[in-house]
Amino acid sequence: MLIKKPADIASSEITPKRIYMNRRAFMAGAAVMGAAVVGARYLGGSSGVVPTVEAAALNVARKSQYSTTEKLTPKNDIENYNNYYEFSTDKFEPAKLAQQLQTRPWTVEVNGLVKKKQTFDIDTLLTKFPQEERIYRHRCVEGWSMVIPWVGFSLADFIKQVEPLGSAKFVKFTTKYDPKQMPGQRYGVLDWPYVEGLRIDEATNVLPILATGLYGDELPKQDGAPIRLVVPWKYGFKSIKSIVKIEFVDKQPTSTWEAAAPSEYGFYSNVNPNHDHPRWSQKKERRIGEFLKRDTLMFNGYGDQVASLYAGMDLNKYF
Repeated sequence: MLIKKPADIASSEITPKRIYMNRRAFMAGAAVMGAAVVGARYLGGSSGVVPTVEAAALNVARKSQYSTTEKLTPKNDIENYNNYYEFSTDKFEPAKLAQQLQTRPWTVEVNGLVKKKQTFDIDTLLTKFPQEERIYRHRCVEGWSMVIPWVGFSLADFIKQVEPLGSAKFVKFTTKYDPKQMPGQRYGVLDWPYVEGLRIDEATNVLPILATGLYGDELPKQDGAPIRLVVPWKYGFKSIKSIVKIEFVDKQPTSTWEAAAPSEYGFYSNVNPNHDHPRWSQKKERRIGEFLKRDTLMFNGYGDQVASLYAGMDLNKYF
């Protein structure tokens, strides 16, 4: 029998830790299900509901139909070039400073105009909602971009679970506030805690996800662990990190960057090459790892899924 040494094993053959752990849970769940089936038959409970393997085990990430086929940005670049002002305004410092953030225990509070106000433990969310790998383009307002293999679950599915009221028109997200762990919050660079918002029809579109991992592993702390929003047709600052609260409201919330510089950062912040930032053009972007710039795509290339959301709107006014 040929035994491969570690150096002989291609990276594509190595099962990511996240998937490996899920498979272990899957096997444990299968055993639980098997025992339940035997027990139900033994007790004559044929009319009872037998738990499925899916209900008993963690959900293994699956590929998404919404993924781009573009070349991925190297993992090292994604993890070491970050906008994360809660830790530093420098692009490289968050990779080090964020490691002090404690991501367990962690809860996400849901309140406002919903039928099911509740607080979710992060590990409950990981098992409750099917995880997908979604390879999305990520476009920063400063002009750089990446292609990132996120792992997460549908924001629309999450919203359906908490049952928003008809009066809920917007969804407001809030980041953790803890200056002891997040040193950037000790300075008045922005008004903390960080807040973002989406219109409810944007939030329930098929594209937004609550990301809990990338590259098949758990989400790095500098990339927004343990849970962050990803809205691929909007500039990166809309994809709020380290979420602790999700509120359903009837009035448009003021997002953090909108409050800081309303003439530069609008509430919608859709990727739009036809609407320049007051201090630079948005017509071109530079993909991390590439030398030449490329044309910026309207809605970051996701127009088929989202253009209808803005039909009839003046996108220079509602930028």
